[in-house]
Amino acid sequence: MPPTDTSRPRKERGEYAKSALRRQEILDAALTVFAASGYRNASLREIADRIGISQQGLTYHFPTKDALLGAVLHARGERDRDLFEPHEAGPEHYLRALLHLLERNQGSPGLVELHCTLSAEATTAGHPAHEYFQTRYTGVVGRLHHVLGELRDLGQLREGVDPARCARGLVALMDGLQVQWLLSGRSFDMAADVRAHLVSVTTLDLT
Repeated sequence: MPPTDTSRPRKERGEYAKSALRRQEILDAALTVFAASGYRNASLREIADRIGISQQGLTYHFPTKDALLGAVLHARGERDRDLFEPHEAGPEHYLRALLHLLERNQGSPGLVELHCTLSAEATTAGHPAHEYFQTRYTGVVGRLHHVLGELRDLGQLREGVDPARCARGLVALMDGLQVQWLLSGRSFDMAADVRAHLVSVTTLDLT
């Protein structure tokens, strides 16, 4: 039997690993630049320079700035998916996951800055992240509305609290706290403030 040449598959695996590593380096650099400068003021050259590659080397992996932004936002969403599964665990699980997410974000100020910068910038129609944030906010508010409605049905939502209004207010609270947290030099615990609010509108023990 002739000898089997395994060098090519190994080489391909090595090249794939190097390519995946380079893509992650680009995503990390893009997150930093988008968070600091916003999408409109950021440039592919600036992102490439941060990791010591040419702009052509960057566009080999992400052909356009829109494509790179989409990849950054997708990666951000995937990062937090594990906290909110399984969905069938019930409304208290969802609220605890929300608090865990805030605690996790406090360890990644770049992600908080990215959200604050891009969500404000993306309110303009035509911004490449406009649809992403529109869908994201609709989904988060809708999910919270459902969760709070479940708590009401279980008798765990305080009297007089409207699930729809409370859901919108909770999202506004979290967004506002993120801005204040960044401006204050990260001087307070966002999760603790949101936990206090949730305790004020539900009968859950979320300690």
